[in-house]
Amino acid sequence: MRRRLLVPVPALVVTVLVTALASVLGALTLAPTAVAHGRHHQRSFAWHTTTVDATQSFRGLAAVDSRTAWVAGQSLTDGGPGTVYRTTDGGRHWRDVSPPDTDGLAFRDVEALGRDGAAVLAIGEGTASRIYRTYDGGRHWTQAFTNADPAAFYDCLSFYPGGKVGLAVSDPVDGKFQIARSVDGGRSWHVLPGDGMPSAEGQFGFAASGDCLVTAGHDAWFGGGGTAAQIFHSTDLGRTWRATDSTIAPGDAAGVFGLAFRAGRHERGRQGIAVGGDFSNPTNGTDAVARTLDGRSWHKVGSLTHLGEAAAWLPGTRDSVLVTGESGTTMGTSLSRDGGHTWTLVSTTGFHALTCTRDGVCWAAGGNGRVGRG
Repeated sequence: MRRRLLVPVPALVVTVLVTALASVLGALTLAPTAVAHGRHHQRSFAWHTTTVDATQSFRGLAAVDSRTAWVAGQSLTDGGPGTVYRTTDGGRHWRDVSPPDTDGLAFRDVEALGRDGAAVLAIGEGTASRIYRTYDGGRHWTQAFTNADPAAFYDCLSFYPGGKVGLAVSDPVDGKFQIARSVDGGRSWHVLPGDGMPSAEGQFGFAASGDCLVTAGHDAWFGGGGTAAQIFHSTDLGRTWRATDSTIAPGDAAGVFGLAFRAGRHERGRQGIAVGGDFSNPTNGTDAVARTLDGRSWHKVGSLTHLGEAAAWLPGTRDSVLVTGESGTTMGTSLSRDGGHTWTLVSTTGFHALTCTRDGVCWAAGGNGRVGRG
């Protein structure tokens, strides 16, 4: 039995939009530290949601900016089609831009490649794992990769800055995580040799939020769970990897679910956050967050009151980071202003996927086909 299937298909999809300067709609008010014109100030942000497709559970999310974003999901009905939606007006309207013939596919990750390009990953055993690529906003798609190894099960993909080189990670095959790589912007993919990958017997990844594999600069990281909850780090575009203890507890349904690294001109070293928990005990967020300052070693920071599936650094801030998670009716969103050492529960509503854009907007997505703008 594939243990990643222990990750439940949730009941709520929410896309959250947080602006850095606007007075926002909704009943929930937060007060994280933000930066406007180089000065710190207090801001509040709220969530206002709209149902896009109630038949879907969205776990894939990619945002280009405050106006353009993609979400990808799977049907809540067995055998139903997986879908991809895109907005270009800040979430007021969403267009179904799904690839053709997606019945039974579970889209768990989408990566934006410029304003009109995207790659989307379907997960599953054998040929159910595949990658589609579009260059024209989803009007046309090509099936760029189909997994030919019946023992492989791909969980996440990510592209390096510039969008030319991309990686996708599969659960271990013959005791080692497997990496597929593209060097042409996602047009074609090739499975890399396993001699540069450490042994990971009994471990697996979580296709929970599309963030189990992330990139920054020339570095890449991915995490997982099972017999150990390690974080694997590559500095050479995925050829070789080094495994380090994440400090997050492992288990049959526990480990690292998502990662986020600082990017852009505010990036300091390789500052990153790893989040996780236990899907079999989603109310326990003790030691579910780890932090790195160099991208190599990890240490425990503060605890959550819920599991963490995804994290995002708030744009324009020094140390503010948002974490969210959803497991059935158990969910939450928490905010830290000190890089993860202390956390405030800012909502009892949680999501699966979360990302923030450089122009000061954060988006999140969860179950039951709802997206929103704040």
